[in-house]
Amino acid sequence: MAFNVAHKIIKKTTFPATAWMKLVLMLTIAGFVAGCSTTHPANQKDPSTTQIPEAEPVKKKTRPVKRPVTLAKTNTFAHRLSNAAKSRTQHQVVYDGRYIKIGYPWGDVPPNIGVCTDVVIRSYRKLGIDLQQQVHKDMQNNFNAYPNLSKWQLKGPDTNIDHRRVYNLKAFLNRHGTRLPITRNPQHYKPGDIVTWQLGPGQGHIGIVVDERSKQDSRRHLIVHNIAEGPKMEDVLFRFPITGHYRYNGKMRYYRPTYYTQNNTSQARSIPGIGVIPAELLR
Repeated sequence: MAFNVAHKIIKKTTFPATAWMKLVLMLTIAGFVAGCSTTHPANQKDPSTTQIPEAEPVKKKTRPVKRPVTLAKTNTFAHRLSNAAKSRTQHQVVYDGRYIKIGYPWGDVPPNIGVCTDVVIRSYRKLGIDLQQQVHKDMQNNFNAYPNLSKWQLKGPDTNIDHRRVYNLKAFLNRHGTRLPITRNPQHYKPGDIVTWQLGPGQGHIGIVVDERSKQDSRRHLIVHNIAEGPKMEDVLFRFPITGHYRYNGKMRYYRPTYYTQNNTSQARSIPGIGVIPAELLR
């Protein structure tokens, strides 16, 4: 069709042309006619049939939710302590190390405040072990075996604060716990172990090894600790210089503390991975 149109146009031309010129002219006109034919209305798409993509729905911003911890089902002391430590990460705690008068035994500062030592103390209490009482009794009989920093100005044991100091817990664990090697091998640190670090001059730190593992190194366990931002489970085992590595099982004593309970504690409930704990020991 395009060539027939081109031939008719060339026959109507009045100027002289050679056969080659006619051929070139014919091909040019044929190409133009063929190209224009693609824009014919019959070949155009009907706009009414064109599908317009739907707009994506606006995503609502949601507040971050704390991921629930997974508690181990084994019944060993180490895993019970690991579970108790991980449960501490579900509590909202403001870092606050003020000197506060508390009861004895089983005394505690308000549950919404605490420091790194309180993570350890509260975790052990879920297993029926009161480090406040144990540290105090040991200090009564061996006061000189514990550090007495000049800033503390101690003249004797103080049940309000002694057990909440890293250096005192470290001294207690050295005396009554199992001292384990300090190495750079992550496989030497097991769930339920206690680790102490030195953050700076006169600034100790303490945390509990739990059974969750690092994403960067599956051989390395995570640590539950409180370093100014509340109880967290983090991959910080080798972040600071380690000063102590301990294992302390103590003795699980499930009894009703005289000064610790305020409500009827005749009933007890079971915590998965921890076991049956009297209600007065639950925080």
